[in-house]
Amino acid sequence: MNQLLYEGRTLVGMVSSVLRQEPLHIMYNRYDWERMFRLADYHRVANMVHLGVLGKGDALPNRWRDRFFERYQEALQFNENCEESIREILVWLDMREISCTVLVAHSVREFYKLPETAENSPIQILLSEDQYVLAKGYLVDLGYETDQTYKGYGERMKRVSGVSVTLYRKLPFRTALYAKNMQLLLETAELQEPYHYIRVLPPESELAYRISRTVYSYVTDDLRIREVLDLQLCHKAWRNEINKEAIWKFLTDFQIDELAEKILRISYMWFGDKKDKYFIDQIDDMSVYDVLEERMLTQGTINREADEQALSLQKAIEKEILKEQKEEMRSLFRERVTNHLKEIKRTFLWIFPDYHYMSSIYPILRKIPLLLPIFWCVRDIRLLLRLLVK
Repeated sequence: MNQLLYEGRTLVGMVSSVLRQEPLHIMYNRYDWERMFRLADYHRVANMVHLGVLGKGDALPNRWRDRFFERYQEALQFNENCEESIREILVWLDMREISCTVLVAHSVREFYKLPETAENSPIQILLSEDQYVLAKGYLVDLGYETDQTYKGYGERMKRVSGVSVTLYRKLPFRTALYAKNMQLLLETAELQEPYHYIRVLPPESELAYRISRTVYSYVTDDLRIREVLDLQLCHKAWRNEINKEAIWKFLTDFQIDELAEKILRISYMWFGDKKDKYFIDQIDDMSVYDVLEERMLTQGTINREADEQALSLQKAIEKEILKEQKEEMRSLFRERVTNHLKEIKRTFLWIFPDYHYMSSIYPILRKIPLLLPIFWCVRDIRLLLRLLVK
């Protein structure tokens, strides 16, 4: 079995056991814990793994046991400051009449039995280009620093206390179909009391956003276990209250409805309660889910993709990336040509300075400007002779 897939499945087992508060039975001495920590950190579940390995004594090297504990401490610290810090940011934005949309709220933390097992990036905010700059400046003043940059889209900012906020100036989706339908999704946002400029997505829209984002991350091989876990918890909490038809209408418009259902099923296979009968129909072909799981857990190194919607979306994204690369190449070519022309201009002006400069060196030109070409030759010959002498 592929090592990354083996470790990924082990990681899912650990997270699931912690979530369900069940005992975990694995052979701790068989793992490379440096690799396991880096994998858990990549999937943003290292704080949960700490609880899974707690009390295992010498099974883990001290260095990596301490690193897991550090992530858990960050989550504890974050839990203490979460509500206050987020309220502080939203109040400031509202006071300065900065219109924004909260894409993902921190309410998902309420669905974790242990709040410190949630992620440290609970909120994502979309702003216009101008207001993005203002909001970022304010966060910098509060002690936030850029933790991760999403080129062309935004960044995640983090404070020492562990609180993280993701700011977007543009949603990180490349295809025209995603851009169009995301815009329709954003139009459903509603003002959140007591604010006047802060809008939030209703549960149906937030869930549709989470699902469509999860599918997009899957196709780009950037899907984290944490993203799948949050999706499952939100769906489980809201599924009996939301308008399912409205959600699947959005997903159908995105042309990802069938793929979304498969990924949602996997989230319940991984993290759902065994007594939960939400998916009561039997699955005829489990190999379909094996293919999805292998790609998800190996970040695309094992890719036997056969889902038509996944392949279609992947093709559309690759087409946009190719278009961006071509535009970047054209932009670089234009920049090189512009710089070359500027260099030629500077050289030309050095060889043939303007009249005002030449007349300051050769006063006779003020009386007889027509002699300018002759004095250009005189000046350039003198400079050439001076170079030859040296």
